[in-house]
Amino acid sequence: MSDATLHATAPDPDDFAVQISDQIESFIVAVTEIAKGDEPDSAIPFLLLEVSQLMLAGGRLGAHEDIVPDERYEPDLGPEPDVDEMRQRLAVMLEPVDVYSEVFDPYEPRKARVAARISDDLTDVVADLRHGMAHYRAGRVTEALWWWQFSYFSNWGSTASATLRALQSLVAHVRLNQPLDDLDGLDTDEELGTEDALAEEAGQVMVEEIAGPLGLRPVK
Repeated sequence: MSDATLHATAPDPDDFAVQISDQIESFIVAVTEIAKGDEPDSAIPFLLLEVSQLMLAGGRLGAHEDIVPDERYEPDLGPEPDVDEMRQRLAVMLEPVDVYSEVFDPYEPRKARVAARISDDLTDVVADLRHGMAHYRAGRVTEALWWWQFSYFSNWGSTASATLRALQSLVAHVRLNQPLDDLDGLDTDEELGTEDALAEEAGQVMVEEIAGPLGLRPVK
């Protein structure tokens, strides 16, 4: 499908490109606003909702046939927007629960878990999505869809799904009034080894210490 064809149907709210771009733009705007820290008491519930909705767009891109750009080489977009400030703001806001453990590839046998940060993951996803959005706003709709689909498979899809599991687990721990392991002291550049290593590094953060500031309440 050419850019001309996509543009011809762009005003149609049922158009695939319009729907995907709307979902992606909504996620970028929402995370940007959450990172400002104006409403930290609702950060986790909103992030859970926004990442869940983004994964719907990712699933649709993943199920779609391969999208091929009209040009062989990607046009130069110029300097990428800096996401470091967003990353730092999210890290401060999520500080006691920012670090979590994740299996990088569930199909690689005996792969050790790795430490990751929600703040890093969210900003990496935003950076990927902004790259495609720059193409979309420049009128290169097919290029944008190709980039979003390609980067969904290569990076932001797995990153967002890992973040979603971390956020869902966090909400479940708090709502069910279960203790959380504090992984903040772990090096996110190193793999997590055995359960013994986790237990040695991690201290206990009680649910009561994080529930209120992050907009969560245990089930009574």
